[in-house]
Amino acid sequence: MRDVTYSMNVSLDGYIVGPDGTFDWTDPDEEVFRSWIEETREAGVHLLGRRLYETMLYWETVGEDASVDADQREWAALWNALPKVVFSTTLSEVRGAARLASGGLAEEVARLRAGPGEGGIAIGGATLAAEAAELDLIDEYRVRVLPVLVGGGIPFFPRAERRVNLELVENRTFGSDVVHLRYRVVR
Repeated sequence: MRDVTYSMNVSLDGYIVGPDGTFDWTDPDEEVFRSWIEETREAGVHLLGRRLYETMLYWETVGEDASVDADQREWAALWNALPKVVFSTTLSEVRGAARLASGGLAEEVARLRAGPGEGGIAIGGATLAAEAAELDLIDEYRVRVLPVLVGGGIPFFPRAERRVNLELVENRTFGSDVVHLRYRVVR
């Protein structure tokens, strides 16, 4: 069965976006960016909400820009080829390798787990991930903790009153003091 993984950059105080709506403090160095490339290779499909989908549209054409480096072109090629399912009540169409979700989150995940396909099911975007967590759909949390306090904003973890036991699978500290933590949900 395909696992569902929620992975994002996060400030030390637990936010993926700061109180001003920006996340410029998440720009990765080369080593961290390579880890994102390797993680993206493991995904077979990516589920995302409208805001993250719109943010990631940048990568649809960046590969054509001569000023981007080889790693960025490599990541853009991986991202653009990766099938994506977008959950939105306001979008009527999406482009590239994306499709609009035809059902609810639990139904889409069940269909993807049961159907053919290789690689994991990645999920991104705080709102969608919070819904997946509430529905107990997430099998693994991958957190890259950045050495910054932003003081508020959109939290990585939903603030629901629900206990989830986790098992540390991997940890790594990058030269830039970013710490990667990988936890499996204990069921």
